[in-house]
Amino acid sequence: MLISIDTPREVIEGIGRACNRCGHCCRYGSGVLIDDDLPRIAAFLRLTEEELKSRYLEEIEKFNTTLFRPRLIRNREGKHELPYGRCIFWSEKGGCTIHPVKPLQCRIVNCSIHGHDILKWFDLRFFVNPQDPESIRQYAVYLEFNDPLPGGRIEELIKDRERLERILSYEILARDRLVLK
Repeated sequence: MLISIDTPREVIEGIGRACNRCGHCCRYGSGVLIDDDLPRIAAFLRLTEEELKSRYLEEIEKFNTTLFRPRLIRNREGKHELPYGRCIFWSEKGGCTIHPVKPLQCRIVNCSIHGHDILKWFDLRFFVNPQDPESIRQYAVYLEFNDPLPGGRIEELIKDRERLERILSYEILARDRLVLK
């Protein structure tokens, strides 16, 4: 199956069901919350959204977009804290303690042959913001070392070539704000 930026969410969720529930993702990170993940998880845990954020979540920034994810329980190696850790909702005995309401990214990203492309799809849909010039610049750097999904080339996201050139040359610093020379 060829995954593109236009692949419907329902199709991605279907592919994501191929997870073998090994817990590898959960032991070395956590998924990102989007859309209605926050209220669903809060209701499941019988917490307010603010309680959920303060007790169990941390911010993560990617492509100049900040979202929440379940806090990581990081181990230490000597004096240094490791950059990865297990999801706060992962239990070695029982697996995911919020499985019925786990975030979309946890439901779709897996170790299957499509796992890497599904992660790219998620990033394009929820982290890369075509309205934010800095997001586009950061994504352009990412593309120097990674192949895009079909529909995910920078020129496909910003169709106005002149605007794209102004963004990449830092003439446009913030959302539609032009820097005067």
